[in-house]
Amino acid sequence: MKRREFIQRGTLGAAGLALLQPRRLHAGTMQDADERELAARALDAARSAGASYADVRIQRNRTQSIGTRERQITDYSDAETYGFGVRVLANGAWGFAASRDVTAEEVVRVARQAVAQARANALTLRTPVELAPVEAYPDASWTSPLQIDPFTVPVEDKVALLIQANEAALRVPRARFVNSSVFFVREEKAFASTEGSYIVQTLTRTYPVTTVTAVAEGGGDFQTRMSTDVPPRGLGYEYVLQSDLPARATVWAEEAAAKLTAKPVDQGRYDLVLLPTHLRLVIHESIAHPTELDRIMGYEANYAGTSFISPPRDFLGRFRYGPDIMNVQAERSAPGSLATIGWDDEGVRPDEYLIVKNGILNDLQTTREQAPMLADWYRSQGRPIRSHGNSTAESWSDVQFQRMPNVNLMPHPERDVPLDELIGGVENGILIDGHGSFSIDQQRYNGQFGGQVYHEIRNGRKGAMLRDVAYQIRTPDFWNSMDLIGGQSTYFVGGTFFDGKGEPSQLNAVSHGSPAARFRQVNVINTARGG
Repeated sequence: MKRREFIQRGTLGAAGLALLQPRRLHAGTMQDADERELAARALDAARSAGASYADVRIQRNRTQSIGTRERQITDYSDAETYGFGVRVLANGAWGFAASRDVTAEEVVRVARQAVAQARANALTLRTPVELAPVEAYPDASWTSPLQIDPFTVPVEDKVALLIQANEAALRVPRARFVNSSVFFVREEKAFASTEGSYIVQTLTRTYPVTTVTAVAEGGGDFQTRMSTDVPPRGLGYEYVLQSDLPARATVWAEEAAAKLTAKPVDQGRYDLVLLPTHLRLVIHESIAHPTELDRIMGYEANYAGTSFISPPRDFLGRFRYGPDIMNVQAERSAPGSLATIGWDDEGVRPDEYLIVKNGILNDLQTTREQAPMLADWYRSQGRPIRSHGNSTAESWSDVQFQRMPNVNLMPHPERDVPLDELIGGVENGILIDGHGSFSIDQQRYNGQFGGQVYHEIRNGRKGAMLRDVAYQIRTPDFWNSMDLIGGQSTYFVGGTFFDGKGEPSQLNAVSHGSPAARFRQVNVINTARGG
């Protein structure tokens, strides 16, 4: 079916065009009662039932996704959900309850239910929950920076752009299959707490993505190229337009086709020059995840494991993550980054901090509950015991918990090292662009990473394309093999739109900025040969 026919007739069932409208769950109730009044009712009910602390989030989430393959539309989804969740402390334990029925009577009932749950949880409590202090924000607001609201752009325009990108890629010889999609998220949420905060925020995220598959003559081989140089961002539809998918799709198709005849890599030890389009995944898996304090303490284990950084007292201020030029910053303030926000879901204004400072582990990701666990370390450093603002819930029906901020490998601290200098210092190495398949163990200690495009480096010069490349790491050995890091001119922000954590699972979006960097004598394998 042609895209115009899809828009006119619909392909999702007999309802036709009606199904192209967002699915709304109790969407009108926000107009029937003031959110601030509803929040106050919930907090009063929680306190009256015996809560020592309570917070409430009233939230509306809208998501839209459109998928295409070659000249066809493969999927379309537009959904909206609306509700509220109440979290409380009673007798030193947490309780949480939620509902999609946003009414004055229901917020009172749910608040009391959350307190009853907390009292039940307290029966098996060993250590009462202690919260780090937080400043009150009685009338605060924040909105993602955007120029074009993606939900105001007609679906037909979005489909036309995706099909145009696919057609551009298909004009390249040997390009056989092309998938292009766009994903959009908008979160509108009001947060209130018994400590005096009332915060309203609107977050928007956008993700255009293309994958091209080239097939060898005779069909005996195929290679793919993903659009890893167009990462998701916390921006509007203007980012989709600026990404210029049709023009870039031609380049991606040419690279996919070139990989068909590229030279297979010989396994062995090589110096690696890794571009930030690749490093963002390595940072995510080997630095960002293992420095989540709930993983370290063993509270998070079922989904992707714990961490080798345990116990924290043996690592903070002692563990050498990498060389002196290595600094890793956590923040939620960079414009357009995915985890950027005004306040987290505990009403904490996030701060910027160095997870790794001059190569040494310096701090960990925390919430209000977790910050007191590091009290001895913070006191020894003369730093306040406060949350870093790293608490997030995916939706109103989910309880907030520790989620990753933007975690960035910072550029060279003293000068703007160009990419040519990184390459120029390599006699026998590989340049890797884009992230690909990967595997890492349950403690984030041993891993294997692939990319999208590989070139050999010989005598300080970028050479022919390679294929079937992956390298193996032990986290501390890998980062300590980094002998030179690029400057600001090589810096680029990547990210992930679908970072899962928790049981039941919640999705989060997070960015990782990085310069290019050089690593010495890393073990490389040939993935086609299996060894």
